[in-house]
Amino acid sequence: MTGAPARGSGVRVLSYNVRSLRDDPAAVARVVRGIGPDLLLLQEVPRFWDWRVKRRRLARACRMEIAAGRRACGLAVLAAPGVRRVGREFHLLSPVPGLHRRGLAIAVVEVGGARLVAASTHLDLMDAPRLRHTREVLGHLERARDRYGAPVVLAGDINEEPGGPSWALFTGAFQDAHAVAPDGGEPTFSARDPRRRIDAVFADPPVEVLACGVPPDPDGDHERATDHRPLRADLRLPAGS
Repeated sequence: MTGAPARGSGVRVLSYNVRSLRDDPAAVARVVRGIGPDLLLLQEVPRFWDWRVKRRRLARACRMEIAAGRRACGLAVLAAPGVRRVGREFHLLSPVPGLHRRGLAIAVVEVGGARLVAASTHLDLMDAPRLRHTREVLGHLERARDRYGAPVVLAGDINEEPGGPSWALFTGAFQDAHAVAPDGGEPTFSARDPRRRIDAVFADPPVEVLACGVPPDPDGDHERATDHRPLRADLRLPAGS
């Protein structure tokens, strides 16, 4: 599905690890604008020198607004015009000595009259911390679902391929959007030599998955922008959510 995003209760989600904008920020913005997401779920957003300026500049270049995220953990959720934020949360996951702190950014939004809990995360390269944090993320999202009375969509850099223990936990609770409705490319890493599917969009069972995959790259911006390829998902939210 490469046309315009679904309207009404439809929502286009884009998960993207932008490697602190160390490569080509202009290419990142071109990729995002070309895909036209309603929600942009980011990992490795700048968090050091001039991080606020860089985030605001990225949001403007993408023609979106910052809906959730903090300096810690490099996570953010951006929303397109017409998407109304009704709540937001940020959770630090349990610390692991010697490793980067991990987190979960949540934006509660209304799209086409339907409400959605949209979350971004970036899990560890090491197996044990990743599995522990997966369980923590699932707990936070279960509480958010109950708190806001809305379905959940989680996107992020899982740092694990399908079939791994963390991936299995996520698919025990959510639909793996690409597995349900593959559309476009499958591997998300690396952008230059894509061989591994380590980025994902997971959706609650009531959410209809229309299509999910890496979109076409006619201008070659994926390699210029960052080391991950973007993962797009077209979804339809349940009526009355």
